[in-house]
Amino acid sequence: MTFEPERMGQSSRELAHMLRELRRRSGLSGARVAARCNMSQSKISRIENGNVRPSLVDVEQILRAIDAPAELVAEASALARMANTDWQDARSLRRKGLDKKQFELAGLEAAGTELRYLLPSMITGLLSTPEYIRASLAHVPGDHSKAVAKKLERQEVLYDRSKQFTFLLTEQAVRWPLVPPDALAVQIDRLVSLTYLSNLRLGVIPLGPVPAPTPLSTFTVYDDRMVTVEVSTGVLVLRDPRDVRAHLQEFAGYQDLALFGDDARECLTSWAAACRS
Repeated sequence: MTFEPERMGQSSRELAHMLRELRRRSGLSGARVAARCNMSQSKISRIENGNVRPSLVDVEQILRAIDAPAELVAEASALARMANTDWQDARSLRRKGLDKKQFELAGLEAAGTELRYLLPSMITGLLSTPEYIRASLAHVPGDHSKAVAKKLERQEVLYDRSKQFTFLLTEQAVRWPLVPPDALAVQIDRLVSLTYLSNLRLGVIPLGPVPAPTPLSTFTVYDDRMVTVEVSTGVLVLRDPRDVRAHLQEFAGYQDLALFGDDARECLTSWAAACRS
């Protein structure tokens, strides 16, 4: 089953309705289905009323419990995947104001404990200097002073020692000439300074002769509950545990290629020196 991005907001309601109707057709009560799924009856009720977003595993358990017709299992599973996936269109985000997106990101960062960032193409706002942030928004028309201020304010979360951060940056991300060479050198100096934070691991993946997998997209993993994947036209939000696990595995693979600590600082310092020369 194929869905358009515009339908993603409808999929949760459609899934809730489908599960409720299939359960009623089966003749089983909510309590009986809950017992078969090892769930609480209240959870089944909240799922059927659309108040809880079920995972794919939840949906599969319910479908087995009610012995759903084979032709509807694939449709319900597809709806469940869509219900655990959101699409945030870049044009819509810009119309609302880029500062609104910063409030959302700040909320995710506040709620998270272990945050992982794969950065293959440029430096994220949490690690950026004011000049770099302004340059990153220069291609978007309008006044972005509020967005810049909120990006800088969000950086305070890096000093919250109750959280653990891991950033993986490719050499391209660090050295991409978004700002003039002298400003880029200052930006790289900031990266070096952040490597000394005890709750932050910053790894760099230098270009080298050894073939390595190509990171295709910027993504962030929030604990083990959600992934956001950035593309040029928007942001994909994935909540399916299988999607989260896949991104955690991908992240671990790139982490094995990265330099940390003194090795990372030596690499970054040489790149900053190259900018100044």
